[in-house]
Amino acid sequence: MSLSATTARPSPAAPPSPDVDRRRRRGRLLNRLDVKYSPYLYIAPFFLIFGIFGLYPMLRTAWMSLHDWDMIGEHTFIGFDNYTRLFSDEYFWNALVNTFGIFALSTIPQLLLALFLANLLNRSLLRAKTFFRMAIFMPNVVSVAAVAIVFGMLFQREFGLFNWLLSFVGVDPVDWDGHRWSSWTAISSMVNWRWTGYNTLILLAGMQAIPKDLYEAAEIDGASPWRQFWQITLPMLKPTFIFVVILSTIGGMQLFTEPLLFGNGNIIGGNQREFQTLAMYMYEMGIVNLNTAGYGAAVAWAIFMIIIVVSLFNFLLVRRSAK
Repeated sequence: MSLSATTARPSPAAPPSPDVDRRRRRGRLLNRLDVKYSPYLYIAPFFLIFGIFGLYPMLRTAWMSLHDWDMIGEHTFIGFDNYTRLFSDEYFWNALVNTFGIFALSTIPQLLLALFLANLLNRSLLRAKTFFRMAIFMPNVVSVAAVAIVFGMLFQREFGLFNWLLSFVGVDPVDWDGHRWSSWTAISSMVNWRWTGYNTLILLAGMQAIPKDLYEAAEIDGASPWRQFWQITLPMLKPTFIFVVILSTIGGMQLFTEPLLFGNGNIIGGNQREFQTLAMYMYEMGIVNLNTAGYGAAVAWAIFMIIIVVSLFNFLLVRRSAK
């Protein structure tokens, strides 16, 4: 008796039903759409918020600057009259000079000191690095109002610490908020104290991104620490330093809180506008004086254009000097 095995031939697969094929096409389409458009959906909230709180106020301010805008009255279109008024406004030019003066006294020493401290914190032989990094950032965490109160006491005419120290070298008490240069110095010291640590940490992060192999090769060639800093650190730190310069420029041109609190809330910045900045003048024209809101909007746009020009100038200056 023999056994014979029969192999059943498989039957051909049935074609997919129209519903299955439709679901597959829909799934492939959704997959392509997800890959292509989902990144835009993730960042859409940012553009939505920016459009509401950033772009719309800018356009609204530009529209207001073209009008004789009274917050409680009528709005008359006057074209660019508010902008031509800026050229003959002595208070605007006074605020511009004050802004650039405080900016120069605060930004230049601040960046140089931040660069020095960042290089010091980047040294491998320094102990307790975490402690020093936290300590140097603490002034930026402190409330601006608290800083203004403390510095107001330090620069007080009768019982301030700085006048007491100056008395030992025979200098009469300085009325710090009564003169232009003295008020610039006091406000600049406040700004330097708050923001030097912040810029130090940004520069430190840029230094730590520099490959260590470059320093090791320089040591083998006998380069001194100063030569390493000048030939390796500064050129490699150029992108970070440009970022810090632009950031400091934007902050310096918008200086408002420190001089306002230094003058005890006086929006004109001293009795003779000795330290009124552009931001303070914009607030005075656009908010305090309700009948000059259109002119205040023109001042705001003037500040915006000045920030762009000064930031571009600093960017080109730093990039050219780094070469």
